[in-house]
This record gives sequence, structure tokens and C-alpha cells, in this order.
Amino acid sequence: MSLLVKARAGREICEVTPASAGWKHVGFKALRLAAGERDSLATDARELCIVVLTGTVDVQVDGAVHAGLGRRDSVFDGPPDALYVPGGKAVEIVASRAAEVALCTAPYKGGHVVKRIDGSAMRRSVRGAGSNTRYVCDILPQDDPSADHLLVVEVITPGGNSSSYPPHKHDRDVPPEETLLEETYYHRINPPQGFAFQRVYTDDRSIDESCAVEDHDVVMVPKGYHPCVAPHGYDLYYLNVMAGPGRLWHFKNDPAHEWMLKPT
Repeated sequence: MSLLVKARAGREICEVTPASAGWKHVGFKALRLAAGERDSLATDARELCIVVLTGTVDVQVDGAVHAGLGRRDSVFDGPPDALYVPGGKAVEIVASRAAEVALCTAPYKGGHVVKRIDGSAMRRSVRGAGSNTRYVCDILPQDDPSADHLLVVEVITPGGNSSSYPPHKHDRDVPPEETLLEETYYHRINPPQGFAFQRVYTDDRSIDESCAVEDHDVVMVPKGYHPCVAPHGYDLYYLNVMAGPGRLWHFKNDPAHEWMLKPT
């Protein structure tokens, strides 16, 4: 099975479920909604983070309305708005203008409440240096106790730069050295006719797949290292969804490439 999930035209852009991925935790779906269009779902035994990628939506959870979520016209234009929804809830999303929405899910244990996450309050940072520089926005980070398993972050990598680099992995549950987290990358490209590259590989090369990703494609990372490269002229955005048995992000760099982190 390929780790690359190609985007589709129409309302449902892409979907990854634990069953389709062959793993236990992460679920991901991206939807296009025309103005006035709606989508309904039940969270059941899973927690949900709704990320408004573009456009504006109103979200109703068990009858309570969370209005005016989202303000971006492009994922490359500032932080998003998001809404965390625990398990056992009825959810309806209504687009007040054309919108693209990400539905990020993981197993739910209990004890959490609905939480609106405004983009203006999200932590933003710069990671790396030189042609390894990228721009990070933490949507649902590990130090936010709002969720059981979900970790959600978006990253913008300028054209000509690498990202998730040096290559790192998080597929063994041996904290603090490393934690086990499944992961999806939802890619957007600017301008949209471009492409980027992502490689997923393990130490023993039992997985070694290089993907040419286009606008709206998803790459699944069940284990192994997973660097990305944005070619000259095309900026790369990706939305990461991670989840595992715990909710800590500890990673291990590929020893073959860790030399570049040493002070010069």
C-alpha cells in the first residue's frame, strides 16, 4: 500500500481512517464546503479537532453554536481557527462562505470539554536556519491539556527549503528518548500547480517510499523518518495530525544526518 493518498475533486478531498491506514490512532479528512453547505457527524468514541483551513464556518455541538470560525482566504495567510470537540457529541458544520475544513480525530478516553481555539492565541515560532527554515503554528500542542491523544500543528516551508529535517522519527514508546506517534501530512502548495517531495523510510528500509506530493495530497507516516523538500518557486504548507498511546512528542533524529545540528 502506498503511503501517498491522492486528492480528489469534489466535496471530500481526502480521508485517512485507522482501518485504511492500518494503524490505531490517527484519522484525517479534508472537506470543501460551498457557502451554505453543511456537514454533520457524530464524534462517538473519538475526539475531534476541526481546523478551518480557509473560509468561515459556524459549528454547532449538541445545540450550542460556535460562530464565525475561520478568517483566512489561504492557508499561507496567518494562523487558522479551530474547535476541539470531545467524544460523544453531535456536530454540524455550516459554511457561511466557501470553506475548506480539516477533521482531525483520535481515540477519546473522557473528561474533556468543547474548546474554541482562536488563531490569535496560537503559539507561532520559527524552526531551523538557512535553507532549513520553516514557520510553525501550534494548534493543539502537547502542553495544551485539552485533548487525550491529538496533537495538531501546521508548518509553512518556503520554496527551496527542507522541512521535518534533519530526518526524524517517533515510532518507539521509550520516553524521553522517543514516543510512538502516527502522523499524517496534509500538503498545500503555493502556487497550487507546483509539487513537493516527501520521503518516508525506516532504519532497516522495510519502508522506503519517496512521494511527489501535489496540492491537497496526504502522506501517511506509520513509522520511520519523514523529511520534506519544497522546490524553488513553490512554498509548501502542511497540516500535521499526530496521535499515539500517549500525548508527548519526543523524536529521534537519523544518526546519519544529525551532524548538521552540531555548532559550526
